[in-house]
Amino acid sequence: MPEGHTLHRLANQHQRAFAGGVVRVSSPQGRFADGAALVDGQRLVRSEAHGKHLLHHYESGLAVHVHLGLYGKFYDAEPPMGVPVGQVRMRMVGEGFGTDLRGPAACEVLLPPEVEALTDRLGADPLRPDADPDRAFARIRRSRRPIGALLMDQSVIAGVGNVYRAEVLFRHGISPYRPGVDLSAEEWSALWSDLVELMPVGVATGRMHVVRPEHDHGEPSYAPDRPRTYVYRRLGAGCRVCAEPVAHAVLEGRNLFWCPACQPS
Repeated sequence: MPEGHTLHRLANQHQRAFAGGVVRVSSPQGRFADGAALVDGQRLVRSEAHGKHLLHHYESGLAVHVHLGLYGKFYDAEPPMGVPVGQVRMRMVGEGFGTDLRGPAACEVLLPPEVEALTDRLGADPLRPDADPDRAFARIRRSRRPIGALLMDQSVIAGVGNVYRAEVLFRHGISPYRPGVDLSAEEWSALWSDLVELMPVGVATGRMHVVRPEHDHGEPSYAPDRPRTYVYRRLGAGCRVCAEPVAHAVLEGRNLFWCPACQPS
């Protein structure tokens, strides 16, 4: 599932491409036809992201909410757009730019109170200037759930996914099984500051760069087109810092990677 930086990157792209102009919105697939008709031909005011949620705000006050889920993706093209390929849930066409959305988990029109309800239930987003890390820490310090689970809880921290979760915990030597109540304020401040520094790099480059320069060598990344990681998807490989084999488990239904030596229980 795309992490928060991907959605913020899309929000920035759509802001540049559509904001201030009239957008033609349709649903070639038909599943979003009623929603598309509500905003078709309106001026897009702004595009923004909250965690893993993308919001297009139109001049009428309506907003289109998109959650990509596991399979959603935007496919861009210059107008005039050709015949839709595949099951296109939403097509957006502006002045000189068009995009097709296929396979999202959610694509719906929301009223302002519904947008407010959505954003209110999300946790602090490290990529947003209005984020409140103290609110997130208040949730963490009351919980006995593992910090590795809390970092993935979108009601606590919005936008962090499996890669950033694994890597930021490694960078600070914190076991993913440490209960939230045992995380100190200093440790939380360091984790949050690191996310605030790392995630904008993902927005700018489209890649999650998490390995410090002095460790960015040796075994290649888990995929040819991805930067190296410390532990993510490196089960059994030697830790880039201490050479201990990287461990793997499933925590609350998600794959978890960590170094038992660098992140002791």
